[in-house]
Amino acid sequence: MTPGARVFVAGHRGLVGHAVVEALRRRGVTDLVLATRAELDLTDRLKVREFLADRRPTHVVMAAAKVGGIYANDTYPADFIRDNLEIQDAVLDGAWRAGVAKFCFLGSSCIYPRLAPQPITEEALLTGPLERTNEWYAIAKIAGIKMVEAYRKQYGFDGISLMPTNLYGPGDNFHPDNSHVVPALMRRFHEAKLAAAPEVVVWGTGTPRREFLYVDDLAEAVCHLTEHYSAAGPINVGTGVDVTIRELAETMCRVVGYAGALTFDTSKPDGTPRKVLDVSKATALGFTARVGLEEGLTRTYRWFLEHEGDYRR
Repeated sequence: MTPGARVFVAGHRGLVGHAVVEALRRRGVTDLVLATRAELDLTDRLKVREFLADRRPTHVVMAAAKVGGIYANDTYPADFIRDNLEIQDAVLDGAWRAGVAKFCFLGSSCIYPRLAPQPITEEALLTGPLERTNEWYAIAKIAGIKMVEAYRKQYGFDGISLMPTNLYGPGDNFHPDNSHVVPALMRRFHEAKLAAAPEVVVWGTGTPRREFLYVDDLAEAVCHLTEHYSAAGPINVGTGVDVTIRELAETMCRVVGYAGALTFDTSKPDGTPRKVLDVSKATALGFTARVGLEEGLTRTYRWFLEHEGDYRR
């Protein structure tokens, strides 16, 4: 990840990919290999192999994925497992064949068992049942981790797997149904403020605890750990700090400026009771998240206001 690197960022227009591109540029990396979905279908194994063989990147950051919140995962299970498996297979195998020096695969903390001991260590992988509402995505990401390990074991391919916690930030998906909890709540509170609505209804009981990582912090972790980590098995990336969904909603009220009431719809699923990562391995390697939750939400809301017209379709 030095200025002389040639880096292919798969999914560079997404939340994570865009942040990684900007982090690379801050480091002086200008030889970036980028392709839109129209230019390169990442599910097409042959085309991806040809693309990487032609461009010859030294590094690949696997930031492309089909992602969504509880509703999307539960509604489109086939899409989530199929698309992610196809993308991972095409990009990882193509990178190995093209002689890439370092491959960084991005997974998700949902790979861990639903009732894993907290904070969750990397060793908890495959020790218990997954959360039902997103198991299809989780299984695809577990397969990606194991594929990276397999290529390392059989071919000596230097691939690593980073497991970020719940992400948010500028460029997120603010769709009212298919987004994750932070952008979904932000849009809901913003629209309630504009409409002077007396209350906002939040799914679940508000008691589950979650950890949230600002996307620019993840991008910095990608750059740092690609340079300083090389081993089989995943490494967690997060803040190591969690809050309840109620606390998240109350913070969102302050950031957005919504003065109405909060109501919790207990008929809706909560998901995993608690999910906070043990980030001691990343910390020992020199990475620590810097952006606190309220500051990150404030930055994200500022971006949302600047792009609000994009979400009025």
